[in-house]
Amino acid sequence: MNTKTIIVLGAGVGGLVVANELRRKLPSQHKIMLIERNADHRFAPSFLWLMTGNRKPDAISQPVHRLVRSGIDLILGEVTEIDLTHQQVTTSQGAFGFDYLIIALGAELAPEIVPGLAENAHSFYTFAETQKLYQTLHRFEAGSLALVVCSVPYKCPGAPHEAAMLISDFFRRRGIRDKVEIHLYTPEPQPMPVAGPQLGEAVKQMLSSKGIHFHPLHKLASVSRSEIAFEGKDSARYDLLIAIPPHRAPSIARQVGLANEAGWIPVDRFTLRTKHENVYAIGDITAISIPGRWKPDVPMMLPKAGVFAHVQAEVVAERITDEISGRTPTAQFCGTGYCMLEAGEGLAGFAFGDFFGEPSPRLELRNIGRAWHLGKVMFEQWWLSPFGIKKALLHSALNVGGKLLKIPVDV
Repeated sequence: MNTKTIIVLGAGVGGLVVANELRRKLPSQHKIMLIERNADHRFAPSFLWLMTGNRKPDAISQPVHRLVRSGIDLILGEVTEIDLTHQQVTTSQGAFGFDYLIIALGAELAPEIVPGLAENAHSFYTFAETQKLYQTLHRFEAGSLALVVCSVPYKCPGAPHEAAMLISDFFRRRGIRDKVEIHLYTPEPQPMPVAGPQLGEAVKQMLSSKGIHFHPLHKLASVSRSEIAFEGKDSARYDLLIAIPPHRAPSIARQVGLANEAGWIPVDRFTLRTKHENVYAIGDITAISIPGRWKPDVPMMLPKAGVFAHVQAEVVAERITDEISGRTPTAQFCGTGYCMLEAGEGLAGFAFGDFFGEPSPRLELRNIGRAWHLGKVMFEQWWLSPFGIKKALLHSALNVGGKLLKIPVDV
């Protein structure tokens, strides 16, 4: 068997899973390299809990090297060039050749795209910004709080609605909820439009029950110190602004010629292959079309969420393993996914379904309950466990409400 080198770019959810799965499946003579610029992994789904003081920073952080299997070469460095012709990746730590390349670099935040946003808005989309936001929320006593989705796409379509409800609960616990108005603005026509009108209406009712004002079809144009301006809508005043910044793909994807006009990497939606042989992309950096449209001229795209990156990573690992082993690859990404929607007070909803369903995605929302919140907590603890004790922590698949939520204990 010829020795192969597989390089994985990025140690987020998708990158960690695909590297660990490849190392588990392939014989030791094959080389698995994981290139990541940050020495510490921050568990982004827990940023919302960090924002409200329900988590300490250390509780949602883990050195990357503790989350990977032995036998994986971890390179801590910045990717500066990808040469597809000569199959080489150049980093701040040197250049490395590959037989297979998996790009899992995620999405970057670009607040500078909206005039005045970076200077005036807080965010819970980075570890450092979330810690600052917690301090600000803790000092906030009264007034109008505006939570604004700047543009689509953005990571985790449920996050803005979860944030609004958790913030509402935070102020309730502080005894000042009646002194704070919470407004949620988005350019989308409804909450989580990819999930369909029924689920969108259910989320609207959840927001309304918390006294949160929902404003759809509000496209942010600019921000000043106390006012937000929208395209074709009245401006709104605020005392505290929290924004989901514009997202874009890392520039390296555009430089190498893999990206589409919007900057994301198109892939085959079943195999995750790019237009280049033996080059795959998974997770937030990808562009995967799905049935339906959320505007007459805007096709639906698969949401950017860790649950999809996770499953895509497993599919790619299985396909590459089969190919190297001389078997015909058969694994396919089927487009199913789920989301545990935090509602505050230790409760959460659970949405799941088929995002490749025809003629449009088919999703369901389970009633709000404590079990869904506990499932999210248990997954957080499993994910952040050092690799060597994961199986001791969970001996088998964790199922919340039947077989809807599976913890891949062999990762």
